[in-house]
Amino acid sequence: MSIKSDRWIRRMAEQGMIEPFEPGQVKHAADGHRIVSYGTSSYGYDVRCAGEFKVFTNINSTIVDPKAFDPKSFVDVNSEVCIIPPNSFALARTVEYFRIPRDVLVVCLGKSTYARCGIIVNVTPLEPEWEGHVTLEFSNTTPLPAKIYAGEGVAQMLFFQSDEACETSYRDRGGKYQGQTGVTLPRT
Repeated sequence: MSIKSDRWIRRMAEQGMIEPFEPGQVKHAADGHRIVSYGTSSYGYDVRCAGEFKVFTNINSTIVDPKAFDPKSFVDVNSEVCIIPPNSFALARTVEYFRIPRDVLVVCLGKSTYARCGIIVNVTPLEPEWEGHVTLEFSNTTPLPAKIYAGEGVAQMLFFQSDEACETSYRDRGGKYQGQTGVTLPRT
């Protein structure tokens, strides 16, 4: 298995693997101010965060249980920024919609701009033939509130191509997160 370059990623975008796709790296907003970059990078693609967030809260004293998830555990926020309380976390989704080929695995890593602020971005691997908006988890590991910017870069996707297609893909298994289009909560 090998990691693929920006040329390969552009080719995959032409095939509809990433929509919308940015062929370069965007570092400035339309009005000229600097933003956290997104778009094609040397060996990956930097994704943006949409303005749709689920911020976890303890006001109802619920227990976070992946087998019996209580939707009262979070507050919905639709905004250009999201403030995550100290030692808490939020869910969001990518602006980009992904269609992963059968011979590709995608791994996501947080961008250093956020990591240097104590904000950890977690995403599970995108398996062969998975498709959808990626649900992002932001953990604020600091004792201070943390800010996430919608429409700007938050994480880098790294693409690994195998020499052969997998025997059983995510689609073949009928994966429970196939085709997700919003911030998707845990399912069992």
